[in-house]
Parts: sequence; C-alpha cells; structure tokens
Amino acid sequence: MPPARKDPFKSFSFLVEIDGVAAATFRSVSGLAAEAEVIEFRELGGSHSIKLPGRIRYPNVILRRGLTTSRDLWDWWETVRDGAIQRRTVLIAVLDDAGQPVLRWRLSEAWPAKWELSELDASKNEIAIESLELAHEGLELV
Repeated sequence: MPPARKDPFKSFSFLVEIDGVAAATFRSVSGLAAEAEVIEFRELGGSHSIKLPGRIRYPNVILRRGLTTSRDLWDWWETVRDGAIQRRTVLIAVLDDAGQPVLRWRLSEAWPAKWELSELDASKNEIAIESLELAHEGLELV
C-alpha cells in the first residue's frame, strides 16, 4: 500500500490570534523566520575552520490587513509610543482545507515596533492596507 499523500498547505489559509483572541482577517503575514549567527573558528595551527552556531535571531514579523474602523492594532501601537508597552503572545496558524489549524507558531513577548498605512492615492482603485511590524523574543512551533 502506498504511503498516505501529504499535500502542502495553502499559503492563503491562515489565522492570527493575539493573546488568545482571533484577530481580524489579515491579508498577509511575513517574517516568520529564525536564524543562527555563524561563528567561524580556525583550528590552532591549521588551515581548517570550524563553524559553530552563535546567537539566535528572530526577524520582526509583519501583519497586513485591510484598513477598517477597528482601532485594536493602532491602540496597541499607542502603548509603545506612550511608554507603556504591552507584550503579547501571538499565534499564527496554518489551516487545512476544512479550516482547522494544523500548524501553529507562537511569537513570545511580541510588541509593535512599527505601524504603517499604505499610500492613499485617489488615482488608484485599491484597498488601504494597515501594517503592524512586531518585534518578539522567540518563534516556536507549537
């Protein structure tokens, strides 16, 4: 019997939760990444080098959604601006064809590092996009 087929998940089917509350539908999530700094040492008296993992880095994650009257992302940004930072747990889940979460990544201690609105241009027929860039202290597959 052939092994069960495992099709890749679709990139357009995902959910974002901030502190356990499903947030408004996001257009995109980017920056889910982790990398180890590479430290290279040369062996004493030799020409061969050894590479070891150094500091682990997590780039900022950017959430994008269509602009609405919801102020939740803006209000969270204001806590940073006003010096009363609110760190939150953010879960990003990939959904299967039935809409059920199959993989989840957790951003720990996330906080807004940047809020941005797309260009407002009367000559275009596009949706205004609100972006929130999140700094965080760890990415974990849960």
